[in-house]
Formats: sequence, C-alpha cells, structure tokens
Amino acid sequence: MSYRKQVRCFVIGIALLAVSGSLQKSARSEDLSGTLRKVKEAGSIVIGHREASIPFSYLDENKRPVGYSVDLCLKIVDEVRAALQRSEIAVRYVAVNPQNRIRMVVDGHVDLECGSTTNTLARQQQVDFSAVFFTTGTRLLTWKRDGIKEIENLVGRTIAVVGGSTNEKAVKALVDNGIVERAAVLSVKDYAEGLATLETRRSDAFATDDIVLFGLLSKSPKHSELEVTGRFLTYDPYGIMFRRDDPEFRLVVTKALAGVFRSGDAARLYAKWFDPMSVPLSPLLKAGFALQAIPE
Repeated sequence: MSYRKQVRCFVIGIALLAVSGSLQKSARSEDLSGTLRKVKEAGSIVIGHREASIPFSYLDENKRPVGYSVDLCLKIVDEVRAALQRSEIAVRYVAVNPQNRIRMVVDGHVDLECGSTTNTLARQQQVDFSAVFFTTGTRLLTWKRDGIKEIENLVGRTIAVVGGSTNEKAVKALVDNGIVERAAVLSVKDYAEGLATLETRRSDAFATDDIVLFGLLSKSPKHSELEVTGRFLTYDPYGIMFRRDDPEFRLVVTKALAGVFRSGDAARLYAKWFDPMSVPLSPLLKAGFALQAIPE
C-alpha cells in the first residue's frame, strides 16, 4: 500500500473512531434515568432548604439559603455537572419544612434535601440518604432560672417539639412511658416557632437536636438567660435526602461526598460554620469523615 493510501486510511480510521465515540456518548446520554435525566432535561437541579436550621440550612440577611448542608449539596451539584458534562446546570432553591420535606423529595419537587434531617430506617422506606455528614442528638433548651437539668425535671410542664421529627417521637415515648409524668407535648411547625414558644413562656423547654439549639441560642435576644441542658435522648445521624431506587444518582452523591471527605474539604467546611459557634469537630464525626472517604 502506498504512503498516501496509508495516511488516508489512518485519517478515515480516526474519523470513524470519533464518530463512534460521539454516538456512544449520545447513547449513554439517552440511557440516563431518574434524577440525572430529570436534571439534564430541565437544565436545573432543585435543592430543598430550611429557613431556620442554623448553621445547616437557613436564610441569611439577604434571604439567600446558606449553611453547612447547603455547601455540601453544592459540592454534589458540581459532581452532577461533571457527570452530565453540563457546566450550565442551574440551581433552584425551594423551602421545605419537617412536615413536607420527605413528600417533596418523593414527589420529585426537590432533588436534594439539604437541611438537618436524621437518617432513620423508617425514613429509608421512603427516601434514600447520603453518607452521614453530622451526628447529634435530642437535648433541651430551657430557662436558666428554672433549674431544669434533665427531662425528668419537666414533670407537669410543657415541652415543645417540631412535629414529624425524631425528637417528637422520642419525647412522646418518654411521656407515654411515664418517665416524664403529666408533661404536655406541644407540636410546632419549625425551629423558629419552637424557640418562640419558649421565649414567650408558652413552653418550659424546647426539645430538638442540640446543635440546632446552639444555633438558635446564638441568634436569640434571650441567649444569656437560656441554656442547652440534659443528656442526649437520641442518636441523630444527618444525611442529605434524595429519591430511592436511583443508583445512577446515588453514585454521583456518594462520589461527591467521598471526595469532600478525602480532600479535607469536610473539615474546612465544618470549621467555617461551627467555629463561630465554638462547637469543635467531635472525634466521632472526625472518624466518620475518615471512614467514608471512599477511594476512586
């Protein structure tokens, strides 16, 4: 074969390989399913955020969603863009609350729920969860002058809890089992209302995750008169919620957070949001970051 024919065959071969790769890429794109397909077709991904879950997910002074959970979700969005090879994927924010957050994910109104939601086996029957990015538990916010040190000191008093939360379930179980006799459980819609019931003396304690209580306390005008007290009543590992039965999207979420844990970004983001509250990274959570730093 002449040199010219060899060159011509080589060029044609390269062209055919390029076309083949393009067709394969196109086929892979068409084969997308679940959330990745939804995001690609819409050109945007929807983040469900909370309005007063400090410092995880809340509205800043400009009414923009910010927080530790939101920053982690934005890392996942970056991985989604890379997976779809679409840098222009936009982010839309939708406010959620404890009563509707699971339904918003299940119904497809929200793609990632970026708040302070505890991963439980019961909830896994409806939604999927990311790796654990925070651990906490139920404690009490009370008035210092009342001298309440444990939940047993609230006999005959009113305890505010967020409706539909793991905290509500735990407190009601303690009341029903006679651990806290004659206590009234007051269900509220969110953290802000729970704090308000305490500040206005409509409740004697607000029971929720202790880190949330510290965040609320830091913003309360009554912060010098209130305190977080009592032992942990629950174990609450936080995860980012997304839809079940979506292995393609689950892999993207896992890959994004594994990268955050491996690189040290998780510790840096933690310091950004929790150092101002004087809440150090616990040995348990530090170990969790290391254990979930899955290699490529």
